[in-house]
Amino acid sequence: MSGAHKPNVKAYLAVFAALMVLTVVTVSVSYWHLPPAPAIALGLAIATLKAGLVAAFFMHLKGERLLIYGLLGITVFFMAVLFTLPTWDSWDIREMTQRVEVAAPHQAAAAHH
Repeated sequence: MSGAHKPNVKAYLAVFAALMVLTVVTVSVSYWHLPPAPAIALGLAIATLKAGLVAAFFMHLKGERLLIYGLLGITVFFMAVLFTLPTWDSWDIREMTQRVEVAAPHQAAAAHH
């Protein structure tokens, strides 16, 4: 038991306070009525900051080796790819829907002639 270290309670309390403040900020941002894209980007940025605090302090990644950070970086990269693909898909669907809406009145007018 002599090799065990004492937890840094002050640091944990500071991280807890930061997480509470960021939670209040997240809720406050929802009342700003931002357009969807900036609202989602801001919400994800705050969530990423909160997740980073949890990972660094509560999961004890703050003092880990380079290998851990490399694996974590690869995970973040693939997470970004998995978030980006549906976004591109929704843009394509929106663009195709707009094309159909523009073409539909022209087709209806041609059918009446």
